[in-house]
Amino acid sequence: MYFIHTPVVWQEHPSLVAGMLHVGDITPDADVRASVAAFEAIANKRLANTPEGELPEVQAWRRAFSRMGLKPTQYRCASESLLRRFRKEGSLPAIHPLIDLCNAVSLAFAIPIGVLDTSRIIGGITVCHAKGDEVYDAFSGETEHPDPGETIFVDESNRAHARRWTHRQSAYSAVRKETRDVMIVAEAMHDTAAEDLSRLVDALCRVLKVTKTALLSPAAPRFEFEP
Repeated sequence: MYFIHTPVVWQEHPSLVAGMLHVGDITPDADVRASVAAFEAIANKRLANTPEGELPEVQAWRRAFSRMGLKPTQYRCASESLLRRFRKEGSLPAIHPLIDLCNAVSLAFAIPIGVLDTSRIIGGITVCHAKGDEVYDAFSGETEHPDPGETIFVDESNRAHARRWTHRQSAYSAVRKETRDVMIVAEAMHDTAAEDLSRLVDALCRVLKVTKTALLSPAAPRFEFEP
């Protein structure tokens, strides 16, 4: 299985860096509460000094969304949406230990993180511009088709696993009780993206049973692993 960005995506977003992890032996009953609390404390400290919209990690994604023709305050990257909810409500709902952990890490680093069940992916994931005929399963239960030219995650079966890049993941490959093997992707474009993604990957490696990691760049654009 693989994860890649097309050359066009790298050309349009030359500051992009992606942190990749392959994680197996996922269980729905792992206790991650201490780790979640530690990462949420980091997020609280950051938000006490700076609103989420002014964080450099979020501002970089807002600029990227603008370049893609999207209104940044209408379509927010996933980390900004999580930070807004966390700031307003003081916590995030528990969903699944792996998702709770990755959401907390995303809050701490202000970097969007996608977690995809590899059993629901055919071949691999390519980040590219949509043709418009791809199939996307929304969490509402509706089936959608991305807009032509929209940046998406798509597999070899023409199924879109994310729309508007880091805005929203598909329900189809979302982590569920039966999930045992996942691909995790974190993407950033701010000035210290490479250093911060390296720290983010290390942070997840300290908690999860990670089988392979990588930092993707134009010089090393492909992540491959055996699910």
